Amino acid sequence: MKIDWAALGSVFGVSLVVTVALVGLFTLGITGLSRRERAVAQGGSASLAVTGAYACFAACAAAVGYGIYLIVA
Repeated sequence: MKIDWAALGSVFGVSLVVTVALVGLFTLGITGLSRRERAVAQGGSASLAVTGAYACFAACAAAVGYGIYLIVA
């Protein structure tokens, strides 16, 4: 059995980048929702933060769905 180290390194690199990007995107979504909570507590509105948070969560869900599609197909 021969291991293709270049392919293994490529898969590792792509997986690392995608994982960091998804965690960052999810963190931005959580931050947007916490800004909404802070704005509501102060009597204001943070509709842009909520819209951005939902967009971040939708992008995370789309990336996960695409990953599942790649595994199944």
